[in-house]
Amino acid sequence: MTQIPAERSEMAVVRKFFEVGPSQGNLTAVDALLDPAFSLHVPLPAPGPGVEAMKTIITTCRAAFHDLQVTIEDLMQDGDRVTARFTARGVHNGEFMGLPPTGRPIVMTGIEIFRVQNGKIVELWGETNLMGLMYQLGILPAPA
Repeated sequence: MTQIPAERSEMAVVRKFFEVGPSQGNLTAVDALLDPAFSLHVPLPAPGPGVEAMKTIITTCRAAFHDLQVTIEDLMQDGDRVTARFTARGVHNGEFMGLPPTGRPIVMTGIEIFRVQNGKIVELWGETNLMGLMYQLGILPAPA
């Protein structure tokens, strides 16, 4: 019988980030998981590149999407980089990027690459399906 290896520590840090950050909104835990020199590269408006920007994104998304839950679909590691493919689900009950609440449920997918050093996330690159989100929220008409 083949034994499945234990999850590497870098992967565990990223998994914990998704569990406590986006899914629970625990900003104290986010502080513990992100390096003070953390750098953020995502297509969402954020006040600067650091830890505070990440906390603002988490707070803003959780305020806009009630019961936001982020599920990791795939988690892979190569050296100090961990890639996560995820699905976020919630209900649009708060303002998001200037759009008033629609009450519509959303499902948004994305891929993020984390660089982890010494047990802390030092960098994050992310791409999310914002076009699909715009269709779901009625900002754009659904494609024919």
